[in-house]
Amino acid sequence: MAEQQSAQDKTEQATPKRQEDAKDKGNVAKSQDLNSVALLFAGIFGISYSSKEMMGAFTGFTINVYNNSAGMALTNDTVAFYANEFLKVFVFIVAPILFMLLMGALVINYAQVGFIFAKKALSPKFDKISPAKGLKRMFSTTKLVELAKGIAKIILVAYVSLYVIRSHIDEFWLLAFDTVPGTLEYLGGMLFELSVKIGLLLIVIGVADFAYQKYDHNKQLKMTKQEVKEESKQYEGNPQMKGKIKQAQLQASRSRMLQVVPDATVVVTNPTFIAIAIKYDPVNKTDAPKVLAKGKRKLAQKIKEIARNNNVPVIENKPLARGLYDYAQPGSEIPVFFYEAIAEILAEVYKMNKLKVPRAVA
Repeated sequence: MAEQQSAQDKTEQATPKRQEDAKDKGNVAKSQDLNSVALLFAGIFGISYSSKEMMGAFTGFTINVYNNSAGMALTNDTVAFYANEFLKVFVFIVAPILFMLLMGALVINYAQVGFIFAKKALSPKFDKISPAKGLKRMFSTTKLVELAKGIAKIILVAYVSLYVIRSHIDEFWLLAFDTVPGTLEYLGGMLFELSVKIGLLLIVIGVADFAYQKYDHNKQLKMTKQEVKEESKQYEGNPQMKGKIKQAQLQASRSRMLQVVPDATVVVTNPTFIAIAIKYDPVNKTDAPKVLAKGKRKLAQKIKEIARNNNVPVIENKPLARGLYDYAQPGSEIPVFFYEAIAEILAEVYKMNKLKVPRAVA
């Protein structure tokens, strides 16, 4: 009952992390029917492509054995020799078929799931040999679907086979008058036709099965809203922890700003709400005043306090203070459209301190 309730609660699509974890475990959507039909056509192609060469090699071997059988002495050497020759012929016959089967298996698996190396799938899972869980899986919905699909495939394959055989049954009596090579060629052609038609049927079944496997796989990977939230916390970090980190970073940034306030040339205020610490110490003619620090409310009060303690002039200019707070960042030069207002402030500062306006090096 709890499992049914849990399945009903899984309304959210699997996250990318959930899908990657499933791939690492080898849990992917693929159809064994498509694998089977790919291997079937690979085998058919391998046999049809090299059938003449295979038949020639086998015929040559048997003729050689037959011609030499009369004078052949059955010794260890002769047995070893002909066993070696037979092995060569066997490898020559089987190798093309095995190669095509290997290529077919690689291509169809790559087409379905891509390249996956699932390390976790290689580790032993002892729960798979549990009798209780085995019985549970045996009567699961997935197994019932597989059983129904298997029965349907048997019926359809039997029907196609019967159809092909019945279409040639009137020709079978002619085989009694045909040569052995002719009979073999006829039977080979009929088997080829039967294999191709069964293969085409299995392609349709395989495509439908792949669509179902995809649907079932996505259904199994679905998550509850709580699982999505928990994964979001693990993947992106706990919001509370992120808030603390952000607060600590902000505090560190403020501390760095306050440390350079004593180096400021002037602090512009509005006068109680905003404070902007500005430094003008040009080296080149193109150098502009820089904002060292800025702040509102308590931070502004702290900036002004540090400025007064270090004999940095504090001058009130509401429009300039608000404009610099909105458009200038600590560590950057002031925007061009504030140059005139800043020049007036600096002139007032140098006049207060009875200092000459600093001139940049050409």
